[in-house]
Amino acid sequence: MNPPVELGKDDVPGGAPGARPGAIPEDARRQAETARAALAALRGEVAKTVVGQDSVVTGLVIALLCRGHVLLEGVPGTAKTLLIKTLSRALDLDFKRVQFTPDLMPGDVTGSLVYDNRTAEFEFREGPVFTNLLLADEINRTPPKTQASLLEAMEERQVSVEGSARALPDPFVVCATQNPIEYEGTYPLPEAQLDRFLVKLTVPVPTRDEEISMLQRHASGFDPRDLSEVKAVAGAAELAAGQAAVRTVHLDPKVAAYVVDLCRATRQSPSLQLGVSPRGATALLATARAWAWLSGRDYVTPDDVKALARPTLRHRVQLRPEAELEGATADGVLEGILAHVPAPR
Repeated sequence: MNPPVELGKDDVPGGAPGARPGAIPEDARRQAETARAALAALRGEVAKTVVGQDSVVTGLVIALLCRGHVLLEGVPGTAKTLLIKTLSRALDLDFKRVQFTPDLMPGDVTGSLVYDNRTAEFEFREGPVFTNLLLADEINRTPPKTQASLLEAMEERQVSVEGSARALPDPFVVCATQNPIEYEGTYPLPEAQLDRFLVKLTVPVPTRDEEISMLQRHASGFDPRDLSEVKAVAGAAELAAGQAAVRTVHLDPKVAAYVVDLCRATRQSPSLQLGVSPRGATALLATARAWAWLSGRDYVTPDDVKALARPTLRHRVQLRPEAELEGATADGVLEGILAHVPAPR
C-alpha cells in the first residue's frame, strides 16, 4: 500500500494557476488570521501525547474546516483513538465517544423515546450523536443497521425519531476508526456510507526515530490516559471564522476543470469498477480550498488538488477483482491517474 499523502509541505509559488489578489475586509482578515494561528496550534497540543502523525492531524483540521467527516484507518496500536481524544481536548467543543460493538442498537447512537411515569408521556432522550465531535470507535464492528443510524446525521445533520426531526449541534463532525487487517466479526461499510466521509486518512506505523521517542516518553512516566497537559487552543468561533475564510478562497475555472477531469478519469479507469461520484468532486474541491487557506493563500492551485486527491478519493473508488488480484491498490490507481491527467499551467 502506498504511503499516505504528507500534508503540510511546501507552499506553492504565487504565480501558480488560480492566483489573484485578495479582497477580504480587514476585520474578516484579522479573524481569519487568528483562526489560522489557533488551528495551527492544534499540532503542538496533539504532539504532547501523539508522536508524529502530522499529516493525519492536518487532514483532521481540513475536515473540520469543511464541516466534513473523517474515517481513520490503521493497524491496532497506532494511536487512532488517542489521536481523536487528544484533538477533542485541544478543541473547546463537546465530545462523545461510542464504542461500536456487534450488539449496539441504532437507538444507542441516536437516542430514543422513553416513557416518563411522572408525566405519563414519552420524551426523547438524546443519544451520544448529539455532540460536536463524535468518535465512532471501530465502526466496522457493528452491524449495518446500526452503521446506517449515522447516515442521516452525517448528511442532514439531524436525527428523525417518530417523524420528528431534531437538529444536531453545530459544528458536528464524525471521526470513525477502523482496522484494515481484521475481517472476522466485522461489517465493511457500504459504498454509500463511505461516500459520506469527506476524507479517509491512513494512520501509518511510526518511523524508527518516532518509535524511539515514544518509548522514551513511556519510560519517563507518560500515561496516555492522562490528557491534563493538553489545553484547548481553538473552539467553535475559530472554526466558524476559518470556514468563512475558506469559502472566500478563489477557484480558477481551469483548476475546477482539472478536478472534474481527475474524477471523470476514475470512472473510465480499467482497474476500477466504481469511480468517483460528483459528490467526490465537490469534496476534493472543498479540501483543496481548505488546504490552500491553511497554507496562507486565497487561491487554489493544481498542487493543492494533487495533495488532497488520495485522502479525499481513495475510499470513493472500488477496484475490479482482477486488478485487486494483481496487487493493485486504490492509492496506486489514483497515483497513475494523477500522473496522466494533465494539470493546468
